[in-house]
Amino acid sequence: MNKIIGVTELQRNFRRVFDEVAHDGVPYILTRDSRPEVVMIPYEEFVRLQQVREAQILARLDRLLAKMQERNAGLSDEEVEEDLRAARKELQRS
Repeated sequence: MNKIIGVTELQRNFRRVFDEVAHDGVPYILTRDSRPEVVMIPYEEFVRLQQVREAQILARLDRLLAKMQERNAGLSDEEVEEDLRAARKELQRS
């Protein structure tokens, strides 16, 4: 279960909070002026979330590449290259 703590209280109890997060896996939501701003989570959880995010990005890229291959299936390599050159020129003008 998440715990909520203000920045001032965190400063007074940093070691205890750090140990709860690191050793017990307790996530903390850090607030400033009663507004949530930061979350403290164990490093292993951070790494897991990063891996999930990366997997989602790669899956999206795979879907986009498959869609591009499908749309370009009837075009020659030269036609695709010409379209890419035209798109680069258009981007440079922007």
